[in-house]
Amino acid sequence: MIGSISPLDGRYAAKTHKLRSYFSEFGLIKYRVAVEIAYFKALTTLPISQLEGIKVDELSELDLILQQFDEAEAERVKDIEKVTNHDVKAVEYYLKEKIQDTPLALYQEFIHFGLTSQDINNTAIPLSLKDALEQVYYPDISNLIEQLQSLADKWAEVPMLARTHGQPASPTRLGKEIEVFVVRLKNQLEQLISIPISAKFGGATGNMNAHYVTYPEIDWHLFAQTFVEEQLGLSRSYPTTQIEHYDNLASVFQAMSRINTIFIDLCRDIWTYVSMDYFKQKVVKGEIGSSAMPHKVNPIDFENAEGNLGMANAVFQFLAEKLPVSRLQRDLTDSTVLRNIGVPIGHSMIAISSIQKGLSKLLLNNEQLEKDLHTNWVVVAEALQSILRREGYPKPYEALKELTRGKTEINQHTFQNFIEQLKVSDAIKEELKRITPFNYVGK
Repeated sequence: MIGSISPLDGRYAAKTHKLRSYFSEFGLIKYRVAVEIAYFKALTTLPISQLEGIKVDELSELDLILQQFDEAEAERVKDIEKVTNHDVKAVEYYLKEKIQDTPLALYQEFIHFGLTSQDINNTAIPLSLKDALEQVYYPDISNLIEQLQSLADKWAEVPMLARTHGQPASPTRLGKEIEVFVVRLKNQLEQLISIPISAKFGGATGNMNAHYVTYPEIDWHLFAQTFVEEQLGLSRSYPTTQIEHYDNLASVFQAMSRINTIFIDLCRDIWTYVSMDYFKQKVVKGEIGSSAMPHKVNPIDFENAEGNLGMANAVFQFLAEKLPVSRLQRDLTDSTVLRNIGVPIGHSMIAISSIQKGLSKLLLNNEQLEKDLHTNWVVVAEALQSILRREGYPKPYEALKELTRGKTEINQHTFQNFIEQLKVSDAIKEELKRITPFNYVGK
């Protein structure tokens, strides 16, 4: 790991290891093997006379190949590729080699029958993405949303000075501000989940040419639709060129990027609250915040997350812009690019882990929140002028503006004196006097 070029497999390997079975070279080869096997088995259900002799128990040989597929088997595929100089053809030859001494050897030419390499790539890669999202990404991001919801509930009644344009503004509640991120993330996660994970399966140029010319009596497009959607659990794109058009894949990456952007917003807000001393951070024994300043406890988890989220979004944006563009029926540029879809997801997972860690270390500093509210009585000016508007008081906004704007010494007594001089009923004066920065927080 210490020799890795990418920090995903080096420094951060412990945070990305769950993704290896989906996006590593081993993962890609195994998913290709899985699709080839599923396709061969699906062919045996069709009225193809040459396959009629296959017995059900003989197909279990294929299941065994997949079950026993490990890194040593993947290396065998790579050895074959050194000769073929074609990665998908190497998988075909590997499977033929594996069944050579079995009854299935008689039917080996139906492995990869009628297909182009993209029929395998454009099903294997979407399938690996689907599994990674469902088994790793969705659970981890859901856990983080639950953690944020827990903090929002915990701090639901904590009054806090709000800031718009960096200046003191109408008070809010800390829990509500966290709830904003919870709702945003839930909405975007729902949108992401709703995007179909699409696959291409249609032969050399999308028309099932080889299939129809060989067995014209079979409805091959119906077969492809059933195979992709019912057996693989993906959404079949049709019509296509030689490759999937990647529009839905681009939507997935854009949706994930939006989620990351919300996390960046969260990280910057929490970082700012820490710098304002609204939060202290738990001290981890033995941990050093600065090589020069012994006192420091830095918000490094949120900084780490922000950096990784930026890296992820840069790659997500490139993938979303590049993949849907291909010359005529196909060029090869998508092939090398697709190998990198685990990169932005890896950086996203590192960020999610860092945010979870950072949130777990936050300690609410009520004293500082209260101090800020005490020293910013000016924010109740909005409340006073609004009630005076209700009572028909002449030019209340202008009166409060004259009292407060640009003034440095505004406190409770300033407003008490102002209220006493108003020509309103005693009941209204009492109503106005009850307003403080601590209770003027809305609902």
